[in-house]
Amino acid sequence: MKPLTIFYILVFYVIAQLLWWATIMVHLEPMRTGMVVSEGFVFISLMAFGAYKLHRAINKEKKINAQQKNFLLSVTHELKSPLASIKLYLQTILKRDLDKAQQQNFIGKSLLDIERLADLVENMLLATRIENKLYSFPKEPFNFSNLVEKIVARLQIHVCSAESLITDIEPNIFINGDDFALSSVVSNLVENAVKYSPSCMPIHVNLKRSLNNKVVFTVADLGIGITEDEKTKIFDKFYRVGSEDTRKTKGTGLGLFIVKQVLDRHQAIIKVKNNTPNGTVFEVSFS
Repeated sequence: MKPLTIFYILVFYVIAQLLWWATIMVHLEPMRTGMVVSEGFVFISLMAFGAYKLHRAINKEKKINAQQKNFLLSVTHELKSPLASIKLYLQTILKRDLDKAQQQNFIGKSLLDIERLADLVENMLLATRIENKLYSFPKEPFNFSNLVEKIVARLQIHVCSAESLITDIEPNIFINGDDFALSSVVSNLVENAVKYSPSCMPIHVNLKRSLNNKVVFTVADLGIGITEDEKTKIFDKFYRVGSEDTRKTKGTGLGLFIVKQVLDRHQAIIKVKNNTPNGTVFEVSFS
């Protein structure tokens, strides 16, 4: 029998006993009926409130445990997929007599998979260090335009064509921040857009300085979009858009959690907007 079921049986038993003894007391001392009823009402209310709060806490814990389980399964898949690919490429190079161009092609693909593994490990380490308050976010002025251009150029090879990632980056925009942590913000937002968009659909990555001198970074896709209810949850750790039964995209649920934590440490604001005709726009504003 489940512990929660046993708890509710005990609650029911205590309330039943209380009502029984209250009935006896009222029968023996009718003058004290008001006191018995009022004290019984307070006791039952407290019991019901306590049971309700405990039920919510247990359900929340079960949900977190389920998310952590899905996270472990996702991480396992994310690790095994590129490792299997790298192993296959290297075995092919060793066992077959390939020309130099074919070897270079397989080595290049292996390096891309290694980059995927490195990004995954960096995300996991950064999320852990942020949550445990072990990361100090060292800040200094750096060229944010160059950082965005470099990351987009690296991610461009993961999409089906050069036209998939469309950029409009104002040159030489400098901000004061942690370039390592902010590189995770840019990478996660662009990769998230790619992941939740149909193949070869355009994704717009823009960086500009607004009229009020704020630096604005936006990533807009034409993907599945995000419901209003989920917009308040997507930055929670392990949370992923959609249900566990219907979700087809890979991921760990750490990307947007890292994005929000890093931007909060930079006093930056991120907004989630609906794109037209469909999809999502993530807009980041730096003061």
